[in-house]
Amino acid sequence: MATQTIDATIFASSHPDIAKRTSISGIVFSCIMLLIGILSFVSTFELEDKSSTVSMILMVLGTGLFLIGIFRMFWKSKEVVYVPTGSVAKERSAFFDLKHMDKLKELVNSGNFSIDSEIKSETSGNLRMDIILSEDNKFAAVQLSQFVPYTYQPITTVHYFTNGEAATVAAFLAKSKMN
Repeated sequence: MATQTIDATIFASSHPDIAKRTSISGIVFSCIMLLIGILSFVSTFELEDKSSTVSMILMVLGTGLFLIGIFRMFWKSKEVVYVPTGSVAKERSAFFDLKHMDKLKELVNSGNFSIDSEIKSETSGNLRMDIILSEDNKFAAVQLSQFVPYTYQPITTVHYFTNGEAATVAAFLAKSKMN
């Protein structure tokens, strides 16, 4: 079966009810890491024996915490939010065996995620279902991709579900042992 070419992926597409915002708690945690890292590094200069093991451990610890704090501040401080409810949405992927392709395409395209489905997710597979799911299960975005040598190519468009439909997507994912 030939796969169709679809340019937009779930993580690159936009929806009017989804927004990225800065996580205040993420920024605070990053600043604390930066502060501890700086204090650890500076404390090495206060020790009398600058070549001791304690001095080296503090220097490595301080440098590590400083670098991780910088990384978290600039690249991990954003979160995806479902605007109508203010719920944080998580981006996930579930993998399935190729034998389930027709059934999964039907589920995604129809939006009728049956809880009675016996499809189980796996740790890896030729099919990848990308999901953005809000914590309150009021919003879900789903796209199915197939592994074509060296990359996953989308085989369905991005489908958006809200309220009850999103809750059935969450129930399907929980039943398929994704979480």
